Amino acid sequence: MDLNTTTWRKSSHSAGTGGECVELASAPGIIAVRDSKNPDGPKLLIARDEFAALVTTLKH
Repeated sequence: MDLNTTTWRKSSHSAGTGGECVELASAPGIIAVRDSKNPDGPKLLIARDEFAALVTTLKH
């Protein structure tokens, strides 16, 4: 999957001090996750329904 033209959004919980920075992008059927300090590095692709379940679990 080519994510080069995808718009990435940095997590509001990421600090601007070079610490733990996570970016998310939306593509058809998936949510992509990457380390903002290494944008050319590996990306984690998660099915939308699985990502929603993860977020729900983390909130509780």
